[in-house]
Amino acid sequence: MSANGDDSQMELDSYNSEYVEALLEDYLQDASRVSPLWQQYFRKLTGGNGHGELALARKRPSFQADTVFNPPSRRTSIRVLDESSRLLQHHVDQLVVGYRVHGHRAAKLDPLGLAPRDSVPLDPAHYGLVPEDLDRQIMTTFGGGISKPMLLRDLIQRLDATYRGHIGFEYMHIPDRKMREWIQQRIETTDPDRSPSREVQLRILTRLTAATIFEEFVRKKYLGAHTFSLEGAETLIPLLDLSLESAAEDGLAEVVIAMAHRGRLNVLANIIGKRPVDIFREFEDPYSDWYLGRGDVKYHLGASGDWQAANGSKLHVSLCFNPSHLEYVNPVAMGRVRAKQDRIGDRELRRGMCLLVHGDAAFAGEGVVQESLNLSFLKSYSSGGTLHVILNNQLGFTTLPEDSRSSTYCTDVAKMLPVPIFHVNGEYPQSVARVVDLAMEFRTMFQRDVVIDMYSYRRLGHNEADEPSFTQPLIYQAIEKRPTIRDSYLKHLLLLGKVTEEEANQIAEEQRADLEKQFSEAKNSPPVPDQVTAAGAWQPYVGGREPDDGPETGVPIEQLQSLLEKLTLTPQGFHLHKKLERMMERRQKMARLEEPVDWAAAEALALATLAVDGHPVRLSGQDSERGTFSQRHAVLHDVVDGHQSNIFDNLGSRRATIDIVNSPLCETGTLGFEYGYSLDYPEALVAWEAQYGDFVNAARVIIDQFITSAEDKWRRLSGVVMLLPHAFEGKGPEHSSARLERFLFEAAEDNIQIVNPSTPAQYFHVLRRQVKRNWRKPLVVLTPKSLLRHPHVTSPMADLASGRFRRILPDTRQDPPDISGVLLSSGKMYYDLVEAREKQKRYDVAILRVEQFYPLRDEVLANALRPYSTQTPVIWVQEEPENMGAWAYWKHRYCHRFLDRYPLSFVARTPSASPATGSGAAHNREHDELITRAFRLLL
Repeated sequence: MSANGDDSQMELDSYNSEYVEALLEDYLQDASRVSPLWQQYFRKLTGGNGHGELALARKRPSFQADTVFNPPSRRTSIRVLDESSRLLQHHVDQLVVGYRVHGHRAAKLDPLGLAPRDSVPLDPAHYGLVPEDLDRQIMTTFGGGISKPMLLRDLIQRLDATYRGHIGFEYMHIPDRKMREWIQQRIETTDPDRSPSREVQLRILTRLTAATIFEEFVRKKYLGAHTFSLEGAETLIPLLDLSLESAAEDGLAEVVIAMAHRGRLNVLANIIGKRPVDIFREFEDPYSDWYLGRGDVKYHLGASGDWQAANGSKLHVSLCFNPSHLEYVNPVAMGRVRAKQDRIGDRELRRGMCLLVHGDAAFAGEGVVQESLNLSFLKSYSSGGTLHVILNNQLGFTTLPEDSRSSTYCTDVAKMLPVPIFHVNGEYPQSVARVVDLAMEFRTMFQRDVVIDMYSYRRLGHNEADEPSFTQPLIYQAIEKRPTIRDSYLKHLLLLGKVTEEEANQIAEEQRADLEKQFSEAKNSPPVPDQVTAAGAWQPYVGGREPDDGPETGVPIEQLQSLLEKLTLTPQGFHLHKKLERMMERRQKMARLEEPVDWAAAEALALATLAVDGHPVRLSGQDSERGTFSQRHAVLHDVVDGHQSNIFDNLGSRRATIDIVNSPLCETGTLGFEYGYSLDYPEALVAWEAQYGDFVNAARVIIDQFITSAEDKWRRLSGVVMLLPHAFEGKGPEHSSARLERFLFEAAEDNIQIVNPSTPAQYFHVLRRQVKRNWRKPLVVLTPKSLLRHPHVTSPMADLASGRFRRILPDTRQDPPDISGVLLSSGKMYYDLVEAREKQKRYDVAILRVEQFYPLRDEVLANALRPYSTQTPVIWVQEEPENMGAWAYWKHRYCHRFLDRYPLSFVARTPSASPATGSGAAHNREHDELITRAFRLLL
């Protein structure tokens, strides 16, 4: 029965039990310390026998009265009488939750103190608490673990110190309770004012000094040059330093860093280990002859080096090259890390880490950020957790946050993931150090991404020649008055007595002396440009001009038969779809040489033979397991219980891996990831497949800024393959064209390979050629759609067993009659022309296939046309409009005379702003007109 006489009862867990026990302790010492209602309640527990009996009962394992006190780990029921105390506790609980949820909004994050601050519900009165409650004892789980007694006044002081300091902890959006409690325990039990060891403080000061003096030195020596200074955010250098130290302590072997241009030179010099003399030589720019038409600006360049940790371990650190497209490097870096992990068999993803340095405006503004975040927990893309660092200048070029995002924080997009976001004031390096420790510990514990949002400012404009006060006069008035972060931190250390003025001056003098020495070297002894040679995994591979066709890529027919037979097997008891049973039966006939090989079987054999030869295979794309056109079926699904079976598992374990990956519905992020993967796995076949070739448009930045130009800009090779379904089949303007013309007009210096194989054997050979020769260039493959099931698009197994990929396929007829002209075409158009030739009985027309558009040497074309007399007209026939496809490329290359010997003309759809019509009937009319015109021109 309750103290006020009613029968109400409250179910309490250990939290409430401890609260009541604390009240009991107070009551035993002095009854007046608890409310009259609690005094009455405790007296009734012993039947009115007084304190002596109550004290005796308190020592027993449990009361034998109305209330049973169990150990804190067990639930217990008690009758509670004091409604006011219960209500107080409820309000206190709400207050604690309020701090955990909203405290980050009250943290002192802006170094300038200018950022607008909205109203934050942390006033105790908001939760129904009054000043008289401050000296009342309550129970709280603040700090984690079991609840404990505390004065409300003390609790509020600790909440303020934890959540309203220079770190904003944002983690209550995480649905995983264990994860939230893990974070709470670490942030609420650590003294926020605790200083790190003198060793760490000196390390921070040394790194800050190096960062500050480097910027001052470069700005003084190269007045007006663009460096995209780190000034105002120099704490990034100790942040990265401490992150790498932590990574080394965790046993990591590789860290891949990606960042935009701001602060890159500083990171290169003070983190990656690039010698300042080499950076200064880039400012001197003495190599204009060598860099004509190539290279990149110094603040886009990458580098790598070995990090020597304080504990003696070594860590290989790479900084990715990056164009000015800011965040587009993110998936590239993520792909590199995963490739490094896969190469060494790091199945637990514990040996590598991706560290991405973002800008605040770009992180909120560029969609590739969301695409990259979405990859982070997918099994085929995860790398065990990425450390995201926001270099938060609180400003875009000249655009303020309120004009550049709709969210409170630039990091709000990261809340799509169940990961913590730690906002920190960059002017307080010790707070930054604390956040780094917490972030790295979280990543190691949970293998999840973690975000550090370091608030800073940009002391100069977007670049050194820019005048920022034109658009932000008040901000830059405040910045002008601020000392450097290094000076502020040194002042703090001097007050603590942790370092002397002499020590600090010595650190600075050593830094300046070293920079002066290297500056003198750069001025007085400019060397020959560094001819970077391949190292590590890339040592066997070359770039540059195409040397030859490479080795033959055929595979003994007996091996092909055996492999294809294995690829048709399913596990015992597996319930295969009826239609797929027929597909498997056909493949069995192919294996027995009773039927020719179709496109999907040839692809499966190419992947299988590469894997058996020790070359890993990774093919990803939207719906790639099945194939957009239901042709691949690399992963089978049991129709009874849905469990899966990978056909390549039948090949056994003595082979390299074959990963066929269903990617998320995006192009930029996934192609960027596969490109990055190819950079660190040169011996593998790494392919990305578009659902339709048209969709590759969404990834043009990755293609233009990385894939086609990386060798020219950064001397980085890649063998990434793009599979792009392409053909005009009446499916409309977004399901017809892979935009061949765009690839052709980026083709130069043998930078990419562009092919349109028209037979399964050609496809088989080109995939194997990509890996088997040591010349590494990206490969663009225009793949078929309706031709996947075309009765004539097959190959005898013998064509896979010998030979190599051929760039031009001749007319297939034996002993053709006198030829009046040559139709040159590619892909599906070839088969349509052959069909029309048979119908019209135009046997005087030769039809040749261009299988490789680039690189394509003149001698290859000359050999293909040698059977025909010099004045034989050659007509290029394409499905695309005149202003698209290959015609503009041919015209630019040969004008109107092919190889200076053959009259050249073309047949194409009329110029159009859109690739194709949306009308099926109109498509058919256009197609028939193309065929008619092609043969009419040769009458």
